[in-house]
Amino acid sequence: MKKVDVGDFVKAHYHSGTYYGKVIEDRGDRFLVEVLAVAKHPMQGDLHNLDKTENVFFHERKALSHHEKMNVKKAAVHPYEGEIPEYKESLKQAIETYRNKLEEKDTPYNRLALQTLRRLEEEVYTKILKGS
Repeated sequence: MKKVDVGDFVKAHYHSGTYYGKVIEDRGDRFLVEVLAVAKHPMQGDLHNLDKTENVFFHERKALSHHEKMNVKKAAVHPYEGEIPEYKESLKQAIETYRNKLEEKDTPYNRLALQTLRRLEEEVYTKILKGS
């Protein structure tokens, strides 16, 4: 496996989401990575109790913003040599992919996750995708 260095473009997994970014600092056991695009939207709900909606705190997770920095464990950072998509388009695609996955099966978890995702789209992502 290719070694990752400062300045490299990477694909990194962070808080149940996956992002394309650039390593800007080596912090020992972690890399500081600047977000350039979204590969996979973060999952909604309680990650310790997957598919549960009752008696758990159902977390709302937004995708990280363009140029936001994330402190990622090195094991979750992988070299990326493909073309990095434009941030807004990648966010749109990640939302659509996650929504389609949730719509495949009608479960209490999927309904609540869809409701949370729709709220994020209305309250947060609309501003980003329209460029304001």
